[in-house]
Amino acid sequence: MRRSLYLHVPFCGQICHYCDFNKFFLHNQPVDRYVQAVEKELKETAEALPPPDPIETIYVGGGTPTAVTPEQLRKMLRAVRTYFPVSNEVEFTVEVNPGSADASMMRMLKEEGVNRLSIGAQTFDEGLLRAINRDHKAGQVEETIHLAREHGLTNLSIDLMFGLPTQTMGQWKDTLKRAVSLPITHISAYALKVEPKTVFYQMEKRGQLVLPTVELEADMYEELKQAAADAGMTQYEISNFAAEGFESMHNLAYWNNDEYYGIGAGAHSYTDSIRRRNFGPLPQYLKAVETGSLPYLEQHTVPVQEKMEEEMFMGLRKRLGVSRKQFQHRYNRSIGEVFPGVVEALTSRGLLASNGDRLFLTEEGKLLGNDVFEQFLLAADPVPAEEEN
Repeated sequence: MRRSLYLHVPFCGQICHYCDFNKFFLHNQPVDRYVQAVEKELKETAEALPPPDPIETIYVGGGTPTAVTPEQLRKMLRAVRTYFPVSNEVEFTVEVNPGSADASMMRMLKEEGVNRLSIGAQTFDEGLLRAINRDHKAGQVEETIHLAREHGLTNLSIDLMFGLPTQTMGQWKDTLKRAVSLPITHISAYALKVEPKTVFYQMEKRGQLVLPTVELEADMYEELKQAAADAGMTQYEISNFAAEGFESMHNLAYWNNDEYYGIGAGAHSYTDSIRRRNFGPLPQYLKAVETGSLPYLEQHTVPVQEKMEEEMFMGLRKRLGVSRKQFQHRYNRSIGEVFPGVVEALTSRGLLASNGDRLFLTEEGKLLGNDVFEQFLLAADPVPAEEEN
């Protein structure tokens, strides 16, 4: 069932060197036209794909959603509730860059029912912030958290990155120490991945990017897990840690392989077993919506084989792993039937473990997650759709 909605706001005050998300430098962009297009896409999507149940999670990402004005963002947030039924218990997250949200922005977010912020700290080292081209100072993270709490926004997550160019273990430990000292409920932390069409990609091609060794990056990950545990947070997914009861319900929907709506330029959606991707460039997205079309660049009907693979890839990212019973219920086949010998082989290598109904990664398996996931790629022809529950 689809009970989640993602809304993309692609504008940024500054472009980070590592970022490959769909984003545009804010200056001279047609933001008001974009707001109107988002409102129209929300309306037409709700009509074309009516939600069977109230929306339980909303996530507004970017870009930098708070780079636009409070009133521009308010119109988009309000349009979600106008065209979609929203649960009274909704988890409503907005991404915020430190220093990009003043008191008027925080007040508006609270008024519109936002109850969770994801704050892009990345690092607390000033030199590294400059190296990755972030447009905030380390101290602005604390200021943003304080301002949010003043306005009644207390469910606060921060994003961190490790494996950054020239980053040392000492710098990473300092960042973790500052992070866990803050009144936050959640940490998302990811190793840098150099993606095409980024400044770092071009620097790497020219031999100008000095990255930590694989061994140091693995040690940084272990340090992250220990720091989060010492702060009372549980690792509920490979890269995510939360205080009890503060797991990201929206991200869990992705990892549970649930369906979701995606709105905005470059947004992805998964509804009625079809994955869709919207036009990314603003002119194409705006033209499609303004001429009365849903702005799909591509659509892909997901065969059952692919769903079963994704069930394993995504589910094994979670601490609780994959439920054998749920897999059987969804696909009318057991994990052992679909992936003969794979679980046994990974278990014998110490990468996978089980506890009754559930299969999950071991600590070593978390370090070698991609190697584990590759074992669940099926070479056979796709299973016909009618075999799925």
